[in-house]
Amino acid sequence: MIALTHTGGQTWAVFGLARSGLAAARALVAGGARVRLGDDNAASRVAAEAAGFRTVPLNDAALAGCAGLLLAPGVPLTHPAPHDVAAAAARLGIPVVGDIELLLREVAPVVYGVTGTNGKSTTTALLAHILQAAGQRAVLGGNIGVPVLDLPRLAAGEGSYVLEMSSYQIDLTPGWHARIAVLLNITPDHLDRHGTMENYAAVKARIFAGQGPGDTAVIGVDDEPCRVIHARLAAGNSGRHIVPVSIERVLDEGVSAVGGMLHENGRPVFALDFPALPGAHNGQNIAAAYAAARAAGLEPDAIRAAIAGFPGLKHRLQRAGMVDGIPCINDSKATNAESTARALASFEAIYWIAGGKPKEGGIAALRPYFPRIRHASLIGAAAADFAATLGDAVPHAICATLDRALDDALAAARRDGLKDAVVLLSPACASFDQFRSFEHRGDEFIRLVAMRAGQAEGAAA
Repeated sequence: MIALTHTGGQTWAVFGLARSGLAAARALVAGGARVRLGDDNAASRVAAEAAGFRTVPLNDAALAGCAGLLLAPGVPLTHPAPHDVAAAAARLGIPVVGDIELLLREVAPVVYGVTGTNGKSTTTALLAHILQAAGQRAVLGGNIGVPVLDLPRLAAGEGSYVLEMSSYQIDLTPGWHARIAVLLNITPDHLDRHGTMENYAAVKARIFAGQGPGDTAVIGVDDEPCRVIHARLAAGNSGRHIVPVSIERVLDEGVSAVGGMLHENGRPVFALDFPALPGAHNGQNIAAAYAAARAAGLEPDAIRAAIAGFPGLKHRLQRAGMVDGIPCINDSKATNAESTARALASFEAIYWIAGGKPKEGGIAALRPYFPRIRHASLIGAAAADFAATLGDAVPHAICATLDRALDDALAAARRDGLKDAVVLLSPACASFDQFRSFEHRGDEFIRLVAMRAGQAEGAAA
């Protein structure tokens, strides 16, 4: 834990008492601050009180005299309307910040930051892995893994914090500055929280805030919002190094992942033959992490060796195991059609397990990928609707539960005998009809695959 000593003697309000909120409360108290805690969720208040804190309604009276309001990222700051607590803080002139802002004020760390609509978790974890494999101390956190105030304190010269930054977190970090900042892509998302695409893109662009000579901006240039931001950075450059990234074309200046090869400044560097990182979307993740690692002083051979040892992120195109020589892929994190599209684009002969609690729009947007799907095994509340969308285009079966779907998919793959077959769990749905979370769903899939693999080995013996 990082004790927030700069807040000693102050009173701080904390609203939103999930993991990062409670971590912040502990860090404030450890630094000598007094805290006033609140949450709309009764279960969160009970958990906070079980951890030794007292909670109060954070109204104007409770906020009066506070040096700041620490707001959890999930609480609306501006759209569709500021939460009542944020609005009260604004009326009283109380600064509203997040936990990453307090980290920056406390330790003045070396920070590498990664954001983007898609791919930021994989890119952040991959960059931290590359730095660690090269012998550098790199501490992973932010929107991935451990809350930042539960991370170890790094003194000057000890290493770097590699932080995944959501748009919500950027919004709550007015003092943000990253020595190396990465913006992967921008597509419509979270517009309920930002109002318009222009607002959303403007927040994402702030990943480059405060940069100057000696800093590096890595930016994808394959979507229009990012191209506009890249042009603005280049036109008003304050001495930072700007590295564009593309998976659509080989750039004369920048890093590209095209045709199965990574290119740097137009020259091929190494093949993109990493089983844990399949698909074009992972090409972008690799290219961005490579560009950032080069900015951190690493050589191409060291970066390639580190990428080869990266296991991938759990529940994101994770290899769950093999059954009768058929790879089983856990992509339980794909809770909507857009995420599943990236998975379907990564393989050629797919035995697809899909379904759960449906999202708006269903899977109609996935029609271009139907020719890759040899058979679909459908589960959960969305099964009937998905079956109607697949129609005669894709052979399918309604299996209801995940265990039956795995058996159905494996049976279809064995029957067809295709050498490049994969069983892919990429549900395009939320998990909450049958599971506690996408992690619970993915863990259950891993368990079932291990059980089937053991049964297959026993039968062979």
